[in-house]
Amino acid sequence: MLHRSEEGTDGAGGELTVPMAWLYAEYIADELLRTGDLMPPTSFEFRAGRDALALTIFLSDTEGELSGIRVVTQLETWLSLTAYDQPWQEWVRERLAELAAAAAESGRPAPDLDLAEEAWRWLQETELLAPDLNAVPGGAPVVGEDEGPKVWTPAWQLGLPLGHLAIHLF
Repeated sequence: MLHRSEEGTDGAGGELTVPMAWLYAEYIADELLRTGDLMPPTSFEFRAGRDALALTIFLSDTEGELSGIRVVTQLETWLSLTAYDQPWQEWVRERLAELAAAAAESGRPAPDLDLAEEAWRWLQETELLAPDLNAVPGGAPVVGEDEGPKVWTPAWQLGLPLGHLAIHLF
């Protein structure tokens, strides 16, 4: 879903291509996370959840038309894609490669894809300090939220379950 305007240029015949599909996917993800009220919207964890959800929403749109009416009907699809036992990161890589090949073949600008790839890079390259869910049971009791073993975790591994939970809470 691209919006074209004659007011600006992107180097392609005087048209500005606005990444409406990505912006809409990001908006939906943001709203799902805010509704779930799982983290402060200014936190890196929130960003990880938003980016993971936006990628899921954007990449699951095989028709190229994100529709506001279809959001509720897509919740089950997004839940299944973000489920714990699914190879989400492989699916993201495959879909990004498919979209990149289609964009290269068409020779047209792909600002939606550029933003999706940027979000994926951030999710892969950024690590967040999170509770170690694989810590040995029976260790010292956890008294406070900030106590207990922590481990550096790729942002997507933290954001994906947050996004999944936000969909459930919606």
